[in-house]
Amino acid sequence: MIDVESAGCLFVKIKGVRMEYILYCDESVQVGPVYSGFFGGCIISAKDWQHVTNILNEKKNELNLYGEVKWAKVTSNYLKKYIDLMALFYSFVKDGTIKVRIIYQSNTEQPLEQNIKPDTRYFRQYYKFVKNAFGFKYLKSEKPIHLRIYLDSLPYNSNKRKELKKLLLDLPNTNKFKNSPIAIRNGDVAEVDSHEHVILQCMDIILGSMHFWLNYIDKNVSEEKDAPGNRTVAKEKLCEHIIGHINEIMPEFTVSETTSEYDDIVPECYWNHAYRHWRYVKEREIGSSDYTKEREALHANLTLDEIVEGSMEMDEKRKNK
Repeated sequence: MIDVESAGCLFVKIKGVRMEYILYCDESVQVGPVYSGFFGGCIISAKDWQHVTNILNEKKNELNLYGEVKWAKVTSNYLKKYIDLMALFYSFVKDGTIKVRIIYQSNTEQPLEQNIKPDTRYFRQYYKFVKNAFGFKYLKSEKPIHLRIYLDSLPYNSNKRKELKKLLLDLPNTNKFKNSPIAIRNGDVAEVDSHEHVILQCMDIILGSMHFWLNYIDKNVSEEKDAPGNRTVAKEKLCEHIIGHINEIMPEFTVSETTSEYDDIVPECYWNHAYRHWRYVKEREIGSSDYTKEREALHANLTLDEIVEGSMEMDEKRKNK
């Protein structure tokens, strides 16, 4: 039985029933001309997963999209098909079945840390995204809420990938999760092949569209051409449709800004909102000495909150200054 208390935005308290969620995570361009560090995820209740998966796959078959759908495959010939598929996906976002989160950072506001290796920066940002973007630490439940985290195939070497999965597996043991019902079991953090997961494929399209829109890819025309090519125009049109769906959910939504709370309860809305963007800004720069200490702490299995800087509370403090 789900007891829902409404006060501005919904904050769900689950009583007497085992709850389980599946979180799909993906990443896009890490170094863009204007915005970088794109990560995205969508979460769905395990009880809804098969039903939604079946409906999306049936739609793909109806549209003759038999292979994997992804942002890189969007062309003028396939535009209508992708628009129809994403309209169906966003119907699940609008009714609350799926929640979507995107994180990115401005190159001028948050320059990439040159003293940190790209792979370390990549996994650190990935960890921060999973830890903070969905507001897991604000959930309330009388029983554990199990979380399965499915990561699209990760780059870099196996040791780095294992390290990230270990950090995510240990999230419930961090200080900031001590009052959260989130539970992650051994084996519930895994890399998956997006070809087998249609929800993850749709996440790739959303994430690619946000990178495209925020980095003005549609305006990037070579000197040899006087207008964008057909593929670029098709992607721009798909972006417009996707943003249109988001605006139906969040009427005051701005792609380039951290999504506001719309006068809803804070911080519960970090979980309750169907769709949110997070433009990440770190409160302080990490020098080389701090970086070294964090790496040592990670391998010594110290508190993970001391390893990864920049939570959503820090962003909230920054806005209120």
